[in-house]
Amino acid sequence: MLNIVIFGAPGSGKGTQSERIVAKYGINHISTGEVLRAEIKAGTELGLIAKGYIDQGQLLPDELIIDILASTLDSFKESKGVIFDGFPRTIAQAEALKQMLAERGQEVSIMLDLDVPEDELMTRLIKRGQETGRADDNEETIKKRLVVYHSQTSPLIDWYKNDGKYQHINGLGTMEGIFAEIAEAVDKI
Repeated sequence: MLNIVIFGAPGSGKGTQSERIVAKYGINHISTGEVLRAEIKAGTELGLIAKGYIDQGQLLPDELIIDILASTLDSFKESKGVIFDGFPRTIAQAEALKQMLAERGQEVSIMLDLDVPEDELMTRLIKRGQETGRADDNEETIKKRLVVYHSQTSPLIDWYKNDGKYQHINGLGTMEGIFAEIAEAVDKI
């Protein structure tokens, strides 16, 4: 099983590169953001709860995310592996993911860290908001999301380094060049 965690600040290219990884390696993709946006659009109870957190630029409680993740993961039959996009975001979530995968006889194969300077992230997210109409891609919410990312999520870099799974990826350049660096790292595991 090839289980990849793709990591990076909002706007770093996780979704774009995840699509390329899925196509090349034939694994499934779990984007917690997409799953949550679908729940919000459907107006489910989880969606309404999630919307309250997202609108404030905050992370959802771990137990909500982990329940969604386990259910989604278990729905993939005959899977060659999964790319986790937008999860984990905290050390507690990383530990929960490690435990959940261990219960299924699996582990995280590699954590890819798409590293992009903050000024470029802001430019990308403002542009994405203009193109897609995503309500959370406005300057005020983006700034909150980046503060949350740096304070709560970036400690995962050291956690995955200590777990021997960390791989730095330069998130600047062409999509093809970034993907070539990702494929080189994945092919080594």
